[in-house]
Amino acid sequence: MSDAKIDLHTASLDAAHLDENGLEQVRASVRALCVRFPGEYWRRMDRERTYPTEFVAAMTEAGLLGVLVPEAYGGSGLGLSVAANILEEVHASGANAAALHAQMYTMGTVLRHGSAAQKQQWLPKIASGEIRLQAFGVTEPTAGTDTTSITTSAVRKGDVYVINGQKVWTSRAEHSDLMVLLARTTPKDQVARKTEGLSVFLLDMRQARGHGLTIKPIRTMFNHATTEVFFDNLEIPADSLIGEAGKGFRYILDGMNAERILIAAECIGDARWFTDKAVAYAKGREVFGRPIGQNQGVAFPIARAYAQMKAAKLMTYEAARLYEAGQGAGEEANTAKLLASEASWAAADTCLQTHGGFGFAEEYDIERKFRETRLYQVAPISTNLILAYLSEHVLGLPRSY
Repeated sequence: MSDAKIDLHTASLDAAHLDENGLEQVRASVRALCVRFPGEYWRRMDRERTYPTEFVAAMTEAGLLGVLVPEAYGGSGLGLSVAANILEEVHASGANAAALHAQMYTMGTVLRHGSAAQKQQWLPKIASGEIRLQAFGVTEPTAGTDTTSITTSAVRKGDVYVINGQKVWTSRAEHSDLMVLLARTTPKDQVARKTEGLSVFLLDMRQARGHGLTIKPIRTMFNHATTEVFFDNLEIPADSLIGEAGKGFRYILDGMNAERILIAAECIGDARWFTDKAVAYAKGREVFGRPIGQNQGVAFPIARAYAQMKAAKLMTYEAARLYEAGQGAGEEANTAKLLASEASWAAADTCLQTHGGFGFAEEYDIERKFRETRLYQVAPISTNLILAYLSEHVLGLPRSY
């Protein structure tokens, strides 16, 4: 394909959706773009622990990262289903969208809760890719998934907030211009409910680096560009606050369903890729004078992984439909993320087993994708926390924590 911007309004039905023909055109365009970044590109990125700058630039130039930004701010104004299709195809091609997916959904905090001035200042630049909003500062070493126990503080002093504390697993901080930051503006022991006293800020990291903000990379089992971030008396303008002080926990929760649906779509893409690789190898590899796929011990696990992927995909796009319709999608978003992450992991394990020793060889890309897709059992929310949510909030069982 050319480097021209993809027309995301082709065959559009309304401001939020594309019909199936339009969606297929988008998927085909994504596939064509990803062909320019074959396995060797991703192996090199993984080997050198390098950020895929060229891939991110190509996706940006194609207009694929601004799909959720309203047209009034320079985006495509399309729905979550379109974004999910884009990310699914990226992963089904053998690529990895972790380097860029936050550009799609992290801006939702600004869109839903930011001031008119904040939206006008930042959303057009986020939509065009001029500004990267990729970093999301929530998790802390001593709090983990217990978000209400974070200790990073933001103290108002005249026209500034002074930030002190530490975040961990803040992915893409080195490659982002802005960060959505969650911090305590009221200490936990001074609020009636532990979810109160948390506030959200839009932090301009370009100005903060070297003035109280330090970023330290964390080397992991795969190339995820994740970091620790330290705040030492960092002063930021008071108008960096998003929405109302003390209401940040609700703002953060508000965007998590979209994130889980989009991550589920990536898992579907991974499961498709692993299944396709396993099928192709099982057809072509002959042992004892016959294709190994003729053996039920090889064929049945692949078929089961395919069935798991198809079921998870139905839940994922049902969750996206409900989210777009403005209906409560908490149950569906969490269930989609659970089922899709398990489907991708089952497909990964099956694909590796089908290839035997060759699955561990770098040139087949399986070991790389195997490591990458394992993440989704843990992040952005762990399987156990989803089960806890479903147990308590859907099934009405006693709270476990």
